[in-house]
This record gives sequence, C-alpha cells and structure tokens, in this order.
Amino acid sequence: MSQDTEIQIPDTDYDFVVVANRLPVDRITNEDGSPGWRRSPGGLVTALAPIMAASTGAWVGWHGATDEVLEDFDKDEIHMVPVPLSEEDLQLYYEGFSNSTLWPLYHDVIVPPEYHRTWWENYRKVNRRFADAVLRVAARGATVWVHDYQLQLVPKMLREARPDLRIGFFNHIPFPPASLFSQLPWRRQILEGLAGADLVGFQRETDAANFVRGLRRYTNYSVKGHEATPDASHSVQNVCRAAAHPISIDTADVAELSKDPQIQERARQIREGLGNPKTVMLGVDRLDYTKGIRHRLKAYGEILADKQLKAGEVCLIQVASPSRENVDRYIQLRNQVELMVGQITGQHDTLSHTTVRYLHHSYPMREMIALYLAADVLLVTSLRDGMNLVAKEYVAAHQDGKGVLVLSEFTGAADQLTQAVLVNPHDIDGMKQRIVDAANMSPQEQSRRMRRMFRHLEEHDVMRWSNKFLEELAAIKSRVKA
Repeated sequence: MSQDTEIQIPDTDYDFVVVANRLPVDRITNEDGSPGWRRSPGGLVTALAPIMAASTGAWVGWHGATDEVLEDFDKDEIHMVPVPLSEEDLQLYYEGFSNSTLWPLYHDVIVPPEYHRTWWENYRKVNRRFADAVLRVAARGATVWVHDYQLQLVPKMLREARPDLRIGFFNHIPFPPASLFSQLPWRRQILEGLAGADLVGFQRETDAANFVRGLRRYTNYSVKGHEATPDASHSVQNVCRAAAHPISIDTADVAELSKDPQIQERARQIREGLGNPKTVMLGVDRLDYTKGIRHRLKAYGEILADKQLKAGEVCLIQVASPSRENVDRYIQLRNQVELMVGQITGQHDTLSHTTVRYLHHSYPMREMIALYLAADVLLVTSLRDGMNLVAKEYVAAHQDGKGVLVLSEFTGAADQLTQAVLVNPHDIDGMKQRIVDAANMSPQEQSRRMRRMFRHLEEHDVMRWSNKFLEELAAIKSRVKA
C-alpha cells in the first residue's frame, strides 16, 4: 500500500509551514475590551513573515496558555495553528525533558542533566501532537520548517507519514559532541528524529559535525561527508544533510532605530541617571546559567578591587530577564547573582555613583537600543551559546563606530564577529585584562573594529539567513527527486 493511500493529504493551500514551540503572537486585550493577538517581537518571525505571506503560510505552535484548546485563526497574513498543552505537558515536556534534560546536555553539561522516562514519554507524545497538527494543514509537496530542540522528533514523524513533504529543521542552540551526547538514554531516537529532515541547520560548523558523528556512532545510517542515509530497515528513505546556517538579525531595522532622536535622548538620560561615568558597561542576558553572569560579575568585582578601573568612573548595567523562575536551578542562580551584585555595590558604591545597576526585567526593543547606545562596552561572557543575537544587535546599533564588544569565544557569534575582543570566561584573569583593554581602547581602534563588524551584519542579515536555508533545502529535495 502506498503512503498516499495510508494517509489522507488535506486539501489546503498551506504550502509553507513553520513549526516552533510557540506561535509568533502574544495575547492582548483590545481597546474595546475584546481579546486579540499581537505579533511577537523577534528575528524569526521578522525573517519568515514575508515568505509566509507570499507563499500562503501556516505557523504551528503553542499559544502560551495551558489546558486551553483554540481553533485556528489568521493574523497578519499568517494562518495560526495552536497546539494545546496541558499543565502536565508544560511540566514534563517543556520544563522537564526540553529544559532540564536537553538544555543542560546541549550546553556542555554546565549543570547535570536529568534523565526521567516519564519526561521522555511526554516529550514524544507532545512531538506527535505537533506533527499531527502539521499533517492537518500541509498541502501536497509543502515545505515544512521545524525549529529547535523541543521538537526534534517531528521531522521523522512527518517523513514517515508524508514522504511528499520537503522538511527542514533548524537547531537554535549548540549540538553536543558525541562524548557528551552519549549520556542520553534516547540518543538514537533523537538522532533519527532529526535525520527525517532533508536539511538540518546548525549555528556553527562544529555543531553540524557533532550531529553527523552522532549519526555515525549511534545509528545504522550510512554517513558520507555531511550527508546521511538510512539503511533498508527504515520504512522511508531520504538523504539528510547537516550544514551550518548561522542565524542573524534585522540589521537595517536596528540601525534605523539607533538613529531615532527619541531613542538617542533616552540613551543620554540613562547615562545621566548613572552619574555620567566615564565608562558604561552593559550585560544583557536571560537569567540562565549558560550566560556566564557569575563569571562576569566576579571579573568585574576583582577589577574594581584591584583598582584597574576606578569605582565612580565605571558602571555596569546588568539586565537579567526572568527565565524559568519555577525551576530550582534558576532560583538558585538568581539568588547567587543578586548576592554578588550586593557584595560589589556594598564594597564600591558611593553616595553619588553606583558600580552595578541590576535590572531583573525584560525590556522592549526601543529601550534595548537606548541601552546599547548608552553603553561603551558590551560584555557577552556566555559559557556556551548557540549564537547570541544581543552581540549582533549591539554592533548594528553602533553604526557610528563607537563602542567595544567583549565576546565569549564559546558563542556562535564569535565565528562571525571576529573583530570583537574575544574572551574565555573560564579564565577570570585573562577576561579581566581584556575588559580593561576594552574600556581603554582608543576611538580609532573602536571605529575600525565596529565598522568591519557592522559591514558583515549588513551583508549577513536575518533575511539572507532564511533565504539561504530555504534555497539549500529546495536544492536538496530537487536533487533527491532527480
């Protein structure tokens, strides 16, 4: 029996389907008191919205509320397909397997992952739910682009049900080496789930290589270069290619915002509110153990204690947006960070100047641009990061050539923003020296570095990222058909 007779292909027009954990909309209350939806900020929807509008697109994802079933709806020329999650799903699939098993495993086991069979079973069940939602709306021969670590089983589920689909997957976070990935009890199922895609995209070449090595070691796939093919025991045959497709930002939009007189005035007010120190440093992170916030604060505190930079002449603004606040490790991290901030300010603040301004909030993009403009130095000290788009936003906001980017070599951005001041956040002494060098960098050196990085971002923006991925996906599928 053929695949076409085993499953009914829906009679729809949705020939481009995006699948992500969340829908690209936030629930709002309209002025008349009625419920409504607003497009979420973010590079992914910015990049894909024009493509979806031009090709009749649908977006499959969770709408953000538990134990609620919603009908499909349209917003800004995108057909929204809500996938329901229960409170149990949120605990087991999202907070459990996705963020307490996969997240730490994929970030170099900075904290120990937890392996629970109940989490895995729920992860598999929810992935099936997402796949079924895609099958309900995807037209014959549609392109389906699945995103991120929460949905790694979806490509194979789609491939087995609908060989007619063109399937891509993009992993926004790092992919671990085989020596770490080997810990995962369900390593083969995850690898084969991803390999159901025609193209699996990663942030860095090393991530793509790690995935291919995992396929070679833990599955019966035949691997040649960066392409893998299942053996005859698999019900559906496809060639899976792994490739680096580093994500970027809407460079033109950030650059345009940075020229807004109101935002520039807000940047001036921020510096004035800090007492107009000689040097303003900035950290912008989710409050996550992968971001190296404690390492950054330790280095900064020692710089002040050693008088390499003088209290009163320097201030660090640390934006730490809330993240997974019900998870024990994140509660512990918040307590540690706030204790370190208190120790630094207690030792070095004066009545007229503060050494650390700690902000446990999220901010809209306009306020973020103002913070970027106010900062002389951006500190990105991640212990492991898929990309880190904050680094790219900072550069894009400083088309004037001012500012210094201090960037962890363990970020995907370090592969592209090579004119940044690169640091190893585990080397506190080395990082201290590089931070001091950044604070004392000449305007000429700042301009040379920042302008080269800005030109790179102008050429490699988020639109180019999405177009290149989809072009390669189409080429692979065409070659396989031939």
